[in-house]
Amino acid sequence: MKSAVFFCVVALAAAQTMHYPQPHKDSTVDDYHGVKIADPYRWLENTDSPETAAWVEAENKVTQGYLAASPKRAAFKDRLTTLYNYERFGSFQKAGSRYIYSRNDGLQNQSVLYVSDGLTAPGRVLLDPNTLRADGTAALSGFVPSNDGKLLAYGIAEAGSDWTVLHVRDIATGKDLPDEIHWTKFSLVAWTPDQRGFYYQRFPEPKPGEALRQANENAKLYLHRLGEPQSADKLIYDRPDQPKWMFDANVSDDGRYLVLVVETGDFGKNLVFYQDLHGAAPKMVELIPRLEAAYVPVGNRGTVMYFQTTDHAPKGRIVAIDVAKPARENWREIVAQQPQPIADARIFADHLAVTYLKDATSQVKLISLDGKTSKTVALPGLGTAAFNSGLTTDSEAFFDFTGYTEPAAIYRLDGAAAVTPVRQSKLSFDPARFETEQVFYPSKDGTRIPMFLVHRKGLTKDGKNPTILYGYGGFNVSTTPAFSPAYIAWMEMGGIWASANLRGGAEYGDEWHDAGKRDKKQNVFDDFIAAAEYLIAQKYTSTPKLAIFGGSNGGLLVGAVLNQRPDLFGAAMPAVGVMDMLRFHKFTVGALWVDEYGSPDNPADFKVIRAYSPLHNIKPGGHYPAVLITTSDHDDRVVPGHSFKYAATLQAAQANARPILIRIETRAGHGAGKPVTKTIDEWADRLAFLTRELAM
Repeated sequence: MKSAVFFCVVALAAAQTMHYPQPHKDSTVDDYHGVKIADPYRWLENTDSPETAAWVEAENKVTQGYLAASPKRAAFKDRLTTLYNYERFGSFQKAGSRYIYSRNDGLQNQSVLYVSDGLTAPGRVLLDPNTLRADGTAALSGFVPSNDGKLLAYGIAEAGSDWTVLHVRDIATGKDLPDEIHWTKFSLVAWTPDQRGFYYQRFPEPKPGEALRQANENAKLYLHRLGEPQSADKLIYDRPDQPKWMFDANVSDDGRYLVLVVETGDFGKNLVFYQDLHGAAPKMVELIPRLEAAYVPVGNRGTVMYFQTTDHAPKGRIVAIDVAKPARENWREIVAQQPQPIADARIFADHLAVTYLKDATSQVKLISLDGKTSKTVALPGLGTAAFNSGLTTDSEAFFDFTGYTEPAAIYRLDGAAAVTPVRQSKLSFDPARFETEQVFYPSKDGTRIPMFLVHRKGLTKDGKNPTILYGYGGFNVSTTPAFSPAYIAWMEMGGIWASANLRGGAEYGDEWHDAGKRDKKQNVFDDFIAAAEYLIAQKYTSTPKLAIFGGSNGGLLVGAVLNQRPDLFGAAMPAVGVMDMLRFHKFTVGALWVDEYGSPDNPADFKVIRAYSPLHNIKPGGHYPAVLITTSDHDDRVVPGHSFKYAATLQAAQANARPILIRIETRAGHGAGKPVTKTIDEWADRLAFLTRELAM
């Protein structure tokens, strides 16, 4: 029998060698519209096989041996541990007469949920996920209090998986009810008007051993009544003719409407259906039956529903639709489209809190429900504001605010547009040592692209500054300022953190997103390459000092530009990347990405995708910079087979002494819920890698 793993010697430096695992190649070949494509490492997609396990063990041994040789890794871990050891807060919201929020005292693997009787009253522990597993790999994936503030529905995800088990806790006693709901993901719950049950989305139970790989299709909406077994749950809605559809349920605060946001896989467009729960036999009404724009429910007043939408407004507007007379000619525009795109909107009392993006930073306006008056909300600075959940009848709203050198703080907003701090983090560093600047640079086609640069004050532009260039560029996701202790550690070392706002995101509305998807995906790569060229031309850094980094769709970005311009970078760090663009749609939720990328099963799309797929554009005998690939064994968003096959192929192709490493985390997933200890270890490894490969 052919061995799964044997070793070959690859030169790392004049006085050092590395031994890469050399996986066997099989004869798998696929025919794509007459084009034969070999897939010799197809067997690495089976993450549970003994062969794959042996390869993973051997790869981790190589990577850990390399990292252990860094004399500074221990110091990096110590500094990261200090920087992560700060009190921080999040998810502050009202629940009846109480307030619920998350808090981490510093080095807790998972943040703890607290409940308090007043804004400034001390909280008591409501839910501590750290007690569920000693290694901290059981994480709170979300929570929804009942409107009366008596019960809490919450989800627990294990080992980083997207799969969530739902539970219900009595807020007064802190005790769980016997209810337990399995096979849910990508949505939480909507409480019934009587607060004695909830609506939720469920997928069919996967085949044994296939939970982390099997395609997630045929979601259904169920109603669960407290105290009853899951087997008794009532099917409310499903669409067997549309296996990719997913359902996000909301119940209006007045208890009258069940509103269903139908996600079809087009990131930036959705459908909206509803039921009038006051009816004797509620029927599902297709309010928005055509996939033409985004419609995000904001709330209702009687039969009038408010939506944040891109309908006839690529940068967003807010409209009111009376379901008693829903014809388009009866729609009322409450907030017209502005030059800045709408990122979010919330109703509280008689106000709309509308968050806009101005060159990827937040601006908030308080607008009356009739749209006639508007006030500007004074934010703490340039950064990102994100409103937390709450009832539309509340007299107050709460939002998080963060920046690159400012950990998230919680603020209260009232109807007079007054902003009051509620919970603030205790810093473990001096933010005055750093500065954030925003620059704009031309892409290949002349498009003006913004980029944030964060670094120590007094930076000398001599081309010698080690730099991490980060990007994402896809799925209508905006890359806005966010805090991480790892960024601070990097900047303390003299590094620059550069974050480019590439096309494919939502920073400038639908048109920005559309300019970076499907057959226009190359624009994203061009934007990223142009960012690197700008940093070098302006002498912020130089090729030997420049590393590129991105995760998920950003991992695809890194892999694609690494193939297109290997001469431009000193190092690359693709994380949990979508690397096999010919098979991405065959695993878990990958089929939902077809509207973003196109389908390999379509001849025209195949031609586009094949041209940039990271796995399929590696050149044997190519000269690549140093690469540190990271993935996790429980990633069921982008299955680890993507990174496994990419690493094996790139190691075999590399013709110079620069290392091609893969770091495979255990009991972790795509990123959400990762324990603090694992996050610290991962970044200590990245910093150790960059210190060596960028010759810092």
